[in-house]
Amino acid sequence: MGIRSMVFFGAYFLTWQFGVGALQAQPVVMGYSGTGVSGTLRRVIEKEKLWQKRGLDVKAIYFGSGGVMSQAMVAGDIILSDSDVPAQLSPKVAGIMEVRVIAVTINRLEHFIVVRNAVKTAEDLKGKRVAISRFGSASDITTKLALRFLKLNPERDVTILQVGNTPARISALVAGHVDGALVSPDQLHKVLASKCCRVLADLAEMPLDYARFGIVASLSVLRAQRETIRKLLEAYVEGIHIFKTRPEVPLAALRDEGVENPQIAKGIHERIAGSLREFPIPEPKGVQAALDSIATATERNPQAKDYMDTTFIEEIKNSGYIDRLYGKR
Repeated sequence: MGIRSMVFFGAYFLTWQFGVGALQAQPVVMGYSGTGVSGTLRRVIEKEKLWQKRGLDVKAIYFGSGGVMSQAMVAGDIILSDSDVPAQLSPKVAGIMEVRVIAVTINRLEHFIVVRNAVKTAEDLKGKRVAISRFGSASDITTKLALRFLKLNPERDVTILQVGNTPARISALVAGHVDGALVSPDQLHKVLASKCCRVLADLAEMPLDYARFGIVASLSVLRAQRETIRKLLEAYVEGIHIFKTRPEVPLAALRDEGVENPQIAKGIHERIAGSLREFPIPEPKGVQAALDSIATATERNPQAKDYMDTTFIEEIKNSGYIDRLYGKR
């Protein structure tokens, strides 16, 4: 090979490696809402570059509530979401857009109902103010579900105020503007440190399968970008494995989120790691519970089977990938 040919080949190789190769990364615009559980897992995935490893360029966009995020999916501004499953099912319930749950990372409620110290029992919440992010969001749906579990009627017994996500709800609690609110596990220590408030209920203790955190995408995207979606879910599966088996990574992510106390961070990690599922397949009971908790669902009688697509996670499972991660093969 002559000098000119070698120079041309070398230039071509460098262009491919640093130019065309980079351009081949598949862009994915994803939405998320709220802080904590799904956010910490997402940061683990980002820290370990699990999306880049699979040739994906994922841009995660924050929304102030699940209701706004579902509007963004309907508008085509995002192609999927990784939090607030109930709110993301609303467009299909309303007959606006076909969506499917393709993974459920946590199949139970994880938040706490936190109240001002003067509220000693659930009965004391009657006539009081309770904060949510926005009507129709997961915080709205989950708060009303928890109030019913506490034998309260959310429509008659309390006044529900739209305040914002967990940090805004904590500020409202500390200032005394509201008497109760839903607080995520990673933020609980902040409100308790103020000495103004106490935990009234740990929703993880509720005997209920509930598809709270997971991946929802439009049906058109699932059909058109199947390989991209499979790779993205594979990154989540690996991220869950790292979360469970390499605590130093999620603990570093929690430090980035402002959790400085090692003992508090350890407690948050252990709680989330215990709830994350190695095999995050959507299950009918959890998805049905999420559907039943949506205000409009009672009228339309939606069935979980029509809102799920388990084939992506099943394909990853059947390939042996999950078993290899956990040393079962």
